[in-house]
Amino acid sequence: MVSSPSFADLLKQYDRPLRAGSIVPGTIIELRPKEVLVDIGGKTEGVVPAAEFLDFATVKLGDVINVLIEKAEDKEGNIHLSKEKAEFQQNWDRIQSICNEGGTVMGRVKAVVKGGLIVNIGVEAFVPASQVDVTPPKNLLAYVGNNYEFKVVKLNPERQNVVLSRRELVEAERNARRNSLLSEMVPGDVRKGTVKNITDFGAFIDLNGLDGLLHITDMTWGRLGHPSELLRVGQELDVVVLDINREKERVSLGLKQKSANPWDNIESKFPIGAKVKGKVVNLVPYGAFVELEPGVEGLVHVTELSWTKRIAKPADVLKPGQELDAVVLGINREEQKISLGIRQLEANPWDQAHEKYPPGTKVKGPIRNLTSYGAFIELEEGLDGMIHVSDMSWTRKINHPSEVLKKGDMVEAVVLEVDKANQRISVGLKQLGTDPWDNIDQFYKVGDLVTGKVTKLASFGAFVGLQHEIDGLVHISQVSEDRVDKIKNVLKPGQEVTARVIKIDRADRRIGLSIKAANYSNEQLKAEQAVLDSLKPGEDLVALEYAFNMAEEGKGKE
Repeated sequence: MVSSPSFADLLKQYDRPLRAGSIVPGTIIELRPKEVLVDIGGKTEGVVPAAEFLDFATVKLGDVINVLIEKAEDKEGNIHLSKEKAEFQQNWDRIQSICNEGGTVMGRVKAVVKGGLIVNIGVEAFVPASQVDVTPPKNLLAYVGNNYEFKVVKLNPERQNVVLSRRELVEAERNARRNSLLSEMVPGDVRKGTVKNITDFGAFIDLNGLDGLLHITDMTWGRLGHPSELLRVGQELDVVVLDINREKERVSLGLKQKSANPWDNIESKFPIGAKVKGKVVNLVPYGAFVELEPGVEGLVHVTELSWTKRIAKPADVLKPGQELDAVVLGINREEQKISLGIRQLEANPWDQAHEKYPPGTKVKGPIRNLTSYGAFIELEEGLDGMIHVSDMSWTRKINHPSEVLKKGDMVEAVVLEVDKANQRISVGLKQLGTDPWDNIDQFYKVGDLVTGKVTKLASFGAFVGLQHEIDGLVHISQVSEDRVDKIKNVLKPGQEVTARVIKIDRADRRIGLSIKAANYSNEQLKAEQAVLDSLKPGEDLVALEYAFNMAEEGKGKE
């Protein structure tokens, strides 16, 4: 039977010396909000700050702990104790052994300080931010309160400080996983991964120790402007292993390969001639790309937008996102190209143009547009006829259609030709009547006295408008018996004059007039004709085109 300690023994226990710096066991006898009272066998209890306990909520009365006596007794008779310093001193030998052997130690992250973390491993140790993980973390607070394994990389016995690294252990673990993945992975495997980084050309996927590249072209069968439209950093996904380079430790990954290639059975899904629905996804100068389904796009060339309208660029009639119908014109599966047409949804008006507008047909319509070479008359919606300047008058030289027509004029014309291949219909105004030069002898003879108004002035003479829309030319030498230096000194546009026909040139379609010969006899007329016939080249009655040009030059000099 074991006897109980006598009162004298208890007195001896409390009389044992308490020296500062010594480590003794103690029993927790009272819990306070900021401190703990510990009985260490002295005359009075010792005090341990509550902050020295990692989890103060788990501390219970009666717990026995080792403490270091910092001060045996202060003025108030209190004994100052430290649980942390006792653990530090007790653990120091163990930590030195771990460091010498290159071992690891478990620790709990206590706090964030400038440049890294404070970790409790029995003693307080420092982990630089660069040694927390493979890449320095952006938020160190996320590590506080967690337990991790660390490697002791530096120990200073004199200062009693310890430097730890978690990065080396993480790298070693990742290397082991990387080597394992590279050895066991084969193309076609489906692996789970996490999006680690996104670039313009793709995304890097962390396969739990090994990074693989998911190129933008392998993300989806459809159109993708940027990887960020489909992925986000931190996203988990399943990917297909496409290729492995074990020497360079590179892995190519795919996402779209998880589903079938939509081009595999393209001919059966979109046969030639079929009517399809799609959405405009891109507009370019030469056409519009239309998405028929994810991964399948067709091109509507600008020439396939309309049978009749001359569309300069697709953006004039289409907009991105617009849904439309089209007809499949052609398929090239190898190049993954589909040709589409919109105009094929309607009948081609040029197929009936020749039957509706045979040559000789009289047509009527508004002038839709003027160009330097002619005018366009609208025959029907989307179908125009072109009146060339040379087909506007039998007798007058038309330099620009605006001389006789203006936009919006309602005119009649005659169909001259239908060119289906080039989609052109030629029409004429002058063909509504006959060419007056065919019967010029019935209208004018040499010696006839005629009256008309001056229409144009030139340096060499004046043009006079006659009946039947024919112009006659009065040479400057035929204006007056007196010498005329400048035609504008004696004649004005719009002035009515009487003149005699002194020459008719059927081949060159020219009529020569003389104002001064209005009262001449036949003998005098023959003399004037001889004078005209003897004029030097350039002084003669020139072609109307040259005469009109000279008239414009003459106006500029005046």
